[in-house]
Amino acid sequence: MGELKVKEKDLVIPGEILAEGMDYLPSTGTFREGEHILSSLVGLTYISGRLIKVIPLSGKYVPKKDDMVIGTVKNITLNGWIIELGGPYTGMLTLKEASSDFIERGADLSQYFDFGDMLVTKIVNITKSKIIDFTMKGPGLRKLKGGKVIQITPSKVPRVIGKQGSMISMIKESTGCRVIIGQNGRVWISGNKPEEELKATRAIMIIEQESHTEGLTDKIKNFLEKGV
Repeated sequence: MGELKVKEKDLVIPGEILAEGMDYLPSTGTFREGEHILSSLVGLTYISGRLIKVIPLSGKYVPKKDDMVIGTVKNITLNGWIIELGGPYTGMLTLKEASSDFIERGADLSQYFDFGDMLVTKIVNITKSKIIDFTMKGPGLRKLKGGKVIQITPSKVPRVIGKQGSMISMIKESTGCRVIIGQNGRVWISGNKPEEELKATRAIMIIEQESHTEGLTDKIKNFLEKGV
């Protein structure tokens, strides 16, 4: 019979035993050694059924296929747009993947997406050498207009979203803001009033800074209700 040695959101270190026996399965940030599942990094435990994973407290974004990200148009070529994700990663949005409409070669591509535009886009392919292809075909994928974009540590994205979207839903409902979170740590916030955007921004920054602490959900709820 397997035995868990940790609870949800416990802070663990590399080599720490998370579970014993074969009833549990290692996932991201963990590995099996004989009858034990151990952590491979410093982070917070997440338990989903039999799966155990550890989310790092810090670390750079590593692109993965199917990630929804917020990218910036860095350059325009004859074949499409160069999109940067922050850090060392850039990729290509081709004419074919940019729109459901046919885009003729030689068209003024800046009429679709211009330099500096921020896009909610999806990674459709990534090679071993980290050549990335994007698409704008899919639900929620679009050019962002208005609002503001902030940057958080990419590894904190799951904590900001919360279980089944609970944390970010609470922020949206309390502030009335629209919020989109890219897996690369970029967060778009758009509200009807500057103070609403500021409140949402502060709540997200609190989550990022205190993601490893107990009672964080209650703390964010109090902040949103009372400003403390």
